Amino acid sequence: MAKTDTDSTSGATPGSEPGSEPGAESGTRPESGTRPESGTRPESGTRPESGTHPESGTHPETGSGSGAEAGTESESGTATATSRHTGNDHGFGVAGSKLSTAPSDESGQAVPGSFGGVRRPGLAGRLSWLGRETVGWVRWFWRQLTSMRVALMLLFLLSLAAIPGSLVPQTNVDAVKAEAFKKTHQAVTPLYEKLQMFDVYSSVWFSAIYILLFISLIGCIVPRSWQFVGQLRGRPPVAPRRLDRLPAYTTWRTEADPGQALSAAHALLKRKRFRVDPAPEGGDAVAAEKGYLRETGNLAFHIALIVMLIAFAVGQLWKSEGGKLIVEGDGFSNTLTQYDDFKSGSLFDDDDLDPFGFSLDGFDADYERTGPEKATPRTFRAHVTYWKGADGKPKKSSIEVNEPLEADGSKVYLIGHGYAPVVTIKDGQGDVVYDKDAVAFLPQDGKNLTSSGVVKVPDYRDKNGEKDQLGLQGFFMPTYVPGSGQMASQFPALDNPALFLTAFHGSLGIDGGTPQNVYKLDTSRMKQFKDGQGGKFKQMLTPGKTMTLPNGAGTVKFEGVRTWASFQVTHQPGNGFALGGAATAVAGLAGSLFIQRRRVWVRAVRAEDGRTVIEMAGLGRSESAKLPEELGDLAFALQSHAPPAAEGESAEDSAEEPAEESAEGAAKEPAAVPAQGHAGDPADEPADTDHPVDPSEGARA
Repeated sequence: MAKTDTDSTSGATPGSEPGSEPGAESGTRPESGTRPESGTRPESGTRPESGTHPESGTHPETGSGSGAEAGTESESGTATATSRHTGNDHGFGVAGSKLSTAPSDESGQAVPGSFGGVRRPGLAGRLSWLGRETVGWVRWFWRQLTSMRVALMLLFLLSLAAIPGSLVPQTNVDAVKAEAFKKTHQAVTPLYEKLQMFDVYSSVWFSAIYILLFISLIGCIVPRSWQFVGQLRGRPPVAPRRLDRLPAYTTWRTEADPGQALSAAHALLKRKRFRVDPAPEGGDAVAAEKGYLRETGNLAFHIALIVMLIAFAVGQLWKSEGGKLIVEGDGFSNTLTQYDDFKSGSLFDDDDLDPFGFSLDGFDADYERTGPEKATPRTFRAHVTYWKGADGKPKKSSIEVNEPLEADGSKVYLIGHGYAPVVTIKDGQGDVVYDKDAVAFLPQDGKNLTSSGVVKVPDYRDKNGEKDQLGLQGFFMPTYVPGSGQMASQFPALDNPALFLTAFHGSLGIDGGTPQNVYKLDTSRMKQFKDGQGGKFKQMLTPGKTMTLPNGAGTVKFEGVRTWASFQVTHQPGNGFALGGAATAVAGLAGSLFIQRRRVWVRAVRAEDGRTVIEMAGLGRSESAKLPEELGDLAFALQSHAPPAAEGESAEDSAEEPAEESAEGAAKEPAAVPAQGHAGDPADEPADTDHPVDPSEGARA
């Protein structure tokens, strides 16, 4: 049917019948019955009201598509102009509504840059959008956290965060040094305390980095582990169609049957510990792969990392650590009340303490006496008797630096040693109130062991029988040199021990039950004894000497010196797993770095001349200069089962011709290894029959 092409200036409308007068109104139906006002088309050239355009392509009478041919829109674009000017999509129908990007109350509003997509009106729509948005952000955060880039960043941050722990004294390592640092650097101490610089490894920010790194590694390692498992279970891929395009390749001709050659190749590769996928029935190639231990190393390395992380976490949560100072002759039982200081993990329970104990029998200490390293310790050895359990049999042992005593999962480390003067004190009534007890004095210098300490006597009576309390404060020097002008020891060994004491009486401040430091004397409520001239009473004692207190207050006798040693008892479960994980990680990493994964294919096909063409090719999963050499060795070994054929004519022709002609024709045969690896026609290229083919020459890298 011919389409009416109406000029836009003629006044005819697209819906008019053919042959109608130009002046007729286009909106009038020829038959009876007029179109409603909303559907009437205005006269040509006038702009219709919005929504008055009739449906496109519908005939006024029948409603069929014939009107689309006779009543097609003219080039004037009246309907198009109507849609464009009125801003609606009725001119495009359903397609126009889909192309529109304007927000609609019915379909919802798209939020740019969000994970929730279109946000539909109403409370349910908003809640649904909020849920999708939350899930989208969580997924994005998880993808970022478990990426290798973020894991490396967190590992770098963890190494940076550990630097303050090495520069600033840590309270849990050496409380004395930490206190000394605070007194020396009073300006920065408040800031350091707020930043938890004295407890770096248990701080909130260090723990946050550690936990994020833990989660990142777990999320990164677990998917990779499954990937490695899949690679381990995989079979060698089938042989490519063009083996000569591989980086290592060799070929030769043989009189052996193709099936026999493939069977020999299968057995050879098996013997060389390749994973072999035999040729399928009717197939012409054998596929083999070697170096799966590389993937095993990868898998072992990643699993070992997870084991190490879990072991470290278990060790921190259930660990216990305590210190104890033991004077020679005294003992220790592994109960909470026996510790001088104790700390544990958040999940530790008192019942987790291992049942054991030990006593200090003696202590050996040797020092360098001459040279630039004078007073440097050479030997620190504590002799102990230990037992396990309540009914355990006592055993002798020794503890040295870095050689701890192991008992039921706990380790006892030797931390330090010092001296404990032994004194006997009598009160004003002549009664012994302190009977040859050893008092540990703490070293004030780390080299010559000049030490300070106190003696507290709560049950004491003066010369009148009145109850009082006595306190002694003093310094001990293992090697005192008179006339040196220094109140300090000159050597850490007991060469000339001396004890300097001053005495106080009054209230020790212990009756109220307030805990006190046993190594310090609170003199705020005490008075110092005075000598005959009214000065402060003090005296130097050597072993065996006695000091008489003023006004008949009693006597103090220096009986001798014992040694003491400080020990650290640690219990950290998971150390064995951490050590095993570290060893496995190192072994797996070495395997993944040094083991080369490579593939080898052997193809044997019957050529047109009746001989068998054998092709061997290799491909390394990583760069390896040994692959061509290995392929040459395999080819040489395979030739014992499929030897290269004599370079001559085909086997059928050589059976009919004399041997001389066969030898002459052999000079015209091609070489066993074509230049491009193709099994060429024997008549195409010259050959050298005087030199047998070495298959390794055909393997190229």
